[in-house]
Amino acid sequence: MNRLGIDIGRVIIAGGSGAGDTSFSSGDAAAMLRTPAVPGAFDAIARLVPLFGETWLVSKCGPRIQRRSLDWLRHHRFFERTGIPEDNVRFCLQRPEKAIHCAELGITHFVDDKPDVIAAITPVVPYRYLFQDWETTEAAVLRDLHAERAAGVG
Repeated sequence: MNRLGIDIGRVIIAGGSGAGDTSFSSGDAAAMLRTPAVPGAFDAIARLVPLFGETWLVSKCGPRIQRRSLDWLRHHRFFERTGIPEDNVRFCLQRPEKAIHCAELGITHFVDDKPDVIAAITPVVPYRYLFQDWETTEAAVLRDLHAERAAGVG
């Protein structure tokens, strides 16, 4: 069964971990909730979720940003709008730990914006996508799923 993993910061939540935009990480709650979604994220994820046995969010951040991330996802009705269960969220404190979560969850496809994460998960995740935008990423995931099915793998 194919399982999709998706990072949160700068993949779902725009500017989610700094990079010049500190409203999410250090602004007040109202400013944090006003942080926009990455363009196309909700729609693309909602289209991908039914194609996988399970979809998980796996993100690296400390306890404060974990709470803020969950608050943002709930406020924007992410779980309702994408079909991902709210319980399908994992956090870790170091990026390489994402590989541990991916192995435990059986993640087969993973979307992340950090090359070091892509490198860390390479031994355990067959399909890895270095995120730039949702149009390109969704097309790449669909292409790989189609190729798997054509080969009788998926």
